[in-house]
Amino acid sequence: MIHKLRVGVIRGGPSHEYDVSLKTGANVIGAINDSHAHKYEAHDILIDQDGVWHFDGAPISLDKIGKRADVIFNALHGNYGEDGKVQNILESHGIPFTGSGSLGSAIGMNKMLSKKVFEDHDILIPRSRVVFADQVTKGLSDLDEELFNTLILPVVVKPLRSGSSVGVSIVQNYDELPGALLKAIHFDDSVLIEDYIKGIEATCGVIDDFRGEELYALPPVEIRPMSAFFDYDAKYAGKSQEIVPATFSDKIKQGIQELAKKIHRALGLHHYSRSDFIIHPSRGIYTLEVNTLPGLTDESLLPKSLRAVGSSTPEFIDHVIQLALLGL
Repeated sequence: MIHKLRVGVIRGGPSHEYDVSLKTGANVIGAINDSHAHKYEAHDILIDQDGVWHFDGAPISLDKIGKRADVIFNALHGNYGEDGKVQNILESHGIPFTGSGSLGSAIGMNKMLSKKVFEDHDILIPRSRVVFADQVTKGLSDLDEELFNTLILPVVVKPLRSGSSVGVSIVQNYDELPGALLKAIHFDDSVLIEDYIKGIEATCGVIDDFRGEELYALPPVEIRPMSAFFDYDAKYAGKSQEIVPATFSDKIKQGIQELAKKIHRALGLHHYSRSDFIIHPSRGIYTLEVNTLPGLTDESLLPKSLRAVGSSTPEFIDHVIQLALLGL
């Protein structure tokens, strides 16, 4: 009898990206069952919105996870799943898992920490500052006056630690600022305000040890949202045009790919990541943020890049599971 490796797929979680994580996890489980059932046995590890863990539908304590799964595929998104918390739990229990470790995940999720790394590595980023929830709730009028005297509009207002563009607003005039700040603190207690860079959005994924390369850059995806920017609906409700390979010049494409690899290395990320950019017509490529666990839903960008190079989500899933098992 052939021993199948037991792959626990963690999905759900207490973040605002619960629904997206459910879809990513379902796609991973489906890919394993459809394409790799001869060597893997997929198990659904659901973390509900109250933080309770379930193994194939039944509640389970964390100390038993390692006895029921040989490796974990981390399909979580947002807080708890991408900020190093679940990674720290798995590391402390000695359970191999896909994706970056606790430190790289924590830095990648915190937009100011990652921006500091970008600056240290001479990566072009928009100017930004952070305000905190108590500044917004206790002294909004004073904060508005300060921001009025220091900000040059338009600006982007977003939660400091979140993904999938939840809680993000573009502020065109000062009357819109209070509402944007209140919207952002609904998702995090710290808010990032950064210059709005007008240009074409792009994203680029990288994969460790893929196709004979130590760090393989996928083709950049050009994003043309139907709304003002690439928000949640644009990402997951089909309200954007996503062009892969992108129509940029070869120089811009190569520049994006090199930046994506540079970011992955600079933050000490593992297995795969996806970085987001804005291409300004005269100032070049600005880096916006990095995603340490990019989505694998039917609408997600990484699977589209994989298909563009003749690969597939099932091949990718098998590859990163093997990386996790090897401890790479």
